[in-house]
Amino acid sequence: MSSLEGSFVVSDLRERSEFTEAVADRVWRAWWQGKGYPLDYIEGRVAESLDGAAVPFAVVAHEDGQFLGTASVIPSDLDERPEYSPWVAAVWVDPEQRRRGIGAALVRKAAQGAFESGVDLVYLCALPEKRAFYERLGWQRLEENVGRNRLTVLTLSRS
Repeated sequence: MSSLEGSFVVSDLRERSEFTEAVADRVWRAWWQGKGYPLDYIEGRVAESLDGAAVPFAVVAHEDGQFLGTASVIPSDLDERPEYSPWVAAVWVDPEQRRRGIGAALVRKAAQGAFESGVDLVYLCALPEKRAFYERLGWQRLEENVGRNRLTVLTLSRS
């Protein structure tokens, strides 16, 4: 499950497991370190993406052996909405690589992988200032102001 996007490639992490540590590091630094979780907790969660199950899985953007970004598909990403599944989550592009279309390619590849697992809808939550990015990719607002972070829940249908 690899695809060429411009000069970079987006691959399933199971096919490019050498990027596992980079994925765990970026996800931990972006969302979990500040909440007091140790890096090894996130390493364990990322390792779950390698076991061959339909969900969870992760995709990784890379170029000439360099990690550029990642996104995951997980069963649940919002405690307030356990009925929604699966979710595209942990979308990350290294700051110096942004504005190259990498984030859009990661989100598309993650959603495509979710649809290939047999689901017709996939969910994503975003801070209000990030929702326009996802809407440009075809995601539709489902709910706004969810939870203490006042997140927007978006959904994408299999086309």
